[in-house]
Amino acid sequence: MVSAQDTKQEKSADYLSKSWNQVATGMPAAWYGSDEAKRVAENVLVSQKSIGGWEKNKPYHHPMSETEKAGYMKGKSEIGATFDNGATITELKFLANMYSRTKDTRYREAFEKGLNYIFLSQYENGGWPQFYPVRSGSVAYSGHITYNDNAMVNTMEFLRDVFSDRKEFSSLQLPNDAKLKAQKAFDKGITCILNTQIVVDGQPTVWCAQHDEQTLAPAKARAYELESFSGAESVGITRLLMSLENPSKEIIASINGAVKWFEANKVEGIKLERELDQDGKKNVVVVADKNAPPLWGRFYDLETSKPYFCDRDGIKRNALADIGSERRNGYSWYTNAPAALLKNYPEWKNRVNVK
Repeated sequence: MVSAQDTKQEKSADYLSKSWNQVATGMPAAWYGSDEAKRVAENVLVSQKSIGGWEKNKPYHHPMSETEKAGYMKGKSEIGATFDNGATITELKFLANMYSRTKDTRYREAFEKGLNYIFLSQYENGGWPQFYPVRSGSVAYSGHITYNDNAMVNTMEFLRDVFSDRKEFSSLQLPNDAKLKAQKAFDKGITCILNTQIVVDGQPTVWCAQHDEQTLAPAKARAYELESFSGAESVGITRLLMSLENPSKEIIASINGAVKWFEANKVEGIKLERELDQDGKKNVVVVADKNAPPLWGRFYDLETSKPYFCDRDGIKRNALADIGSERRNGYSWYTNAPAALLKNYPEWKNRVNVK
């Protein structure tokens, strides 16, 4: 049982006002050896699925009642493990931090189980689904190779940190075969990235937010997330490729193609503002501004190459103002992320000696 004293202490703790991601990876190193951290770790251990992963959007750093713990124990074999919104990768990083300070073997064992979940869930073609085991019915899209919200890129960067024996993972002293598996999984992921890049008239462009796990073609997810060129997720993919040492000719061509697409598809002369509507609610609007820095659409039509906007009815519209308030204000339809990528591109060319 959680005692009244423990509850009082935890309610006054600074870490409770932070997000789970901040607590898992951003606390001072010494904190991961504290009693507070150990209480959080118990929540992480009890909530790990039998298959090795975790659910998403759970504040594991908050006090957990006995009833909640019992619910997690009962649901260990239920489908629900995912890479979406940082799930599983965040918990694994936390466990590594905990083991480095405490050497509690339970944290190492849970980490290895989670790492095996990553290996188990990878497709032979190198991609990862959003959920594993894959869900069915209206959410069957969770089986697609998922670049959305950088799910696959985050997983691959984690694997690279593991086989590179970065500081935060070195204390785990993982066996060499686990590191070799991590490197092999990463390399297969790179192959998948190259094979899913959308090619138009023989030229590589960018990626869709998700691709069919069988055909590798751009694929639909939620009703308003249709097949498209992705102006958002493609940034993380390109950055990952640019971070590779001694890139192959295929990787260089992939990066060059993506950068060329970003240059050709910037949206200039507008900016986004929030204004109050007649009900006093904030409303995102597009405003003309010839001096505004460039933006990129979240999604571009595969046939017209123009940004589109979509309600839950799945019908494409040409302007943000043409969709309803719920999706207009509850989703990120524009991004400026490619700007930094384009700024870094000349430096990358010099580093890898690309003419």
